Amino acid sequence: MQSSNKATIMDYSPEEMDAAFAEFRQTYPKFETTHILDKLRAKEYARLDWQDQIYLDYTGGGLYAESQLERHLKLLKCNVLGNPHSQNPTSVAMTHLVDLARSYILQFFRASPNEYAVVFTPNATGALKLVGEAYPFSSNDNLLLTVDNHNSVNGIRVFAREKGARVSYFPVRDCDLRADEDELESHLHRLPQPGGKNLFAYPAQSNFSGVQHPLAWIDKAQKKGWDVMLDCAAFVPTNRLDLGKCHPDFVSVSFYKIFGYPTGIGCLLARKKALKRLHRPWFAGGTISIVSTQDERWHCLHKGKDISAAFEDGTTNYLGIPAVEIGLRYIDSIGVEIIHERVICLTGWLLDHMQSLKHGNSMRLVKIYGPGGCERRGGTIAFNLCDPCGMDFDCGWVQDLASRARISLRTGCFCNPGDGEVTHNIRRERMAECFEGDGPDREACCRAIRDKEMASIRISVGLASNFQDVYRFMRFLSSFRDQDASEMQKLGIRMGMGRIKRDRGP
Repeated sequence: MQSSNKATIMDYSPEEMDAAFAEFRQTYPKFETTHILDKLRAKEYARLDWQDQIYLDYTGGGLYAESQLERHLKLLKCNVLGNPHSQNPTSVAMTHLVDLARSYILQFFRASPNEYAVVFTPNATGALKLVGEAYPFSSNDNLLLTVDNHNSVNGIRVFAREKGARVSYFPVRDCDLRADEDELESHLHRLPQPGGKNLFAYPAQSNFSGVQHPLAWIDKAQKKGWDVMLDCAAFVPTNRLDLGKCHPDFVSVSFYKIFGYPTGIGCLLARKKALKRLHRPWFAGGTISIVSTQDERWHCLHKGKDISAAFEDGTTNYLGIPAVEIGLRYIDSIGVEIIHERVICLTGWLLDHMQSLKHGNSMRLVKIYGPGGCERRGGTIAFNLCDPCGMDFDCGWVQDLASRARISLRTGCFCNPGDGEVTHNIRRERMAECFEGDGPDREACCRAIRDKEMASIRISVGLASNFQDVYRFMRFLSSFRDQDASEMQKLGIRMGMGRIKRDRGP
């Protein structure tokens, strides 16, 4: 790459990529079993190639298939559907569709309808908030969290502390961001009062590093008297969650992360016996079976068959809910296992090649946070780029260059402050500067930590990803070899990336 203010285009020939692809297939032979996804790429996601987009933000949100939109539109065009909170014909028709969606969600996650209920929420965050606000914490109870959690899980601690419960974190190792199993055992044993209300919350897959935490923890914790809240937002898009084999008390899901459309709908999958232990601090339209204004104590939430409705505030996004069933059926038609296999193959190749990138002085270009291999991990990779002297390239600047190359990636700490603090070695004393005192110094410190000191780059592959995506991304990373971070940023060098000329679609 030349030091110039003009865009530098790194062209490559189809022959170069074909050779790399042949080597890839030899190294990852199971990739051949995922060819259905290449056909779907051409049919359902052709807009990616028409617009020359490299989408590497599947942990941020999935991409919808064209057929999902067409089926949902047809359903809306061919039916008259009204608010389900009534017994008129349009309401009954809508209620039927919502019930079908609930049933299929349970089927998709292999959850027994006798054991689990589906509560519709705006997203996974809404599901987590619902559990946090309604869980019956008291001064004798405990909330246990892993350091590796999305902020929506961390936020439960506010509800716990307000009710006097003890909040504890157990650490992850800084070498691979996996949890310390011995520390977990120690924390699970710390129950001051047998029979108390104790909640253990953790992610099945880290949204930061892609680390997959063992589902075996669920049974282990439950046997020691804990309820388990499993955050599955990052896990279920590319992994099978079988609630017939593991039985967490609560599971949070965002559907748009699985299949892109619709946004604004998630769910809480809850064991019915666990759901009955929750106590909502308020009620609203739709959650209530009877209420009186003649005494402020007189109200009764839905029970029995309608227990899900007791936790759904007001009117749900009822016209969007049938699109959830459409999306899940689409994923079932492909097979979660096929999606998983493709993601593992592409992630493995990326990890291999990212770790092999070196400057001329043998210093590594890429610093990966989390496991360097594919065992017990998903398709999310967090990293930073370093120059030959070990200085990090500014993440915001890298994102800007990637955007100019039509690469969609993400920077920051990804709403996962625990992993951000561990990977960037931000000590308690440094964080305290953000929460002690006032004035411009505090604000400057907070900005520095948030935007600079704790910032990483994240890519993630998914259902519609192909080899060309990851190959071109590696070409982009290679352009940083032997470049001086401070000089490049000072000069404001603009980089482009090579692409094969192709016919554009409409």
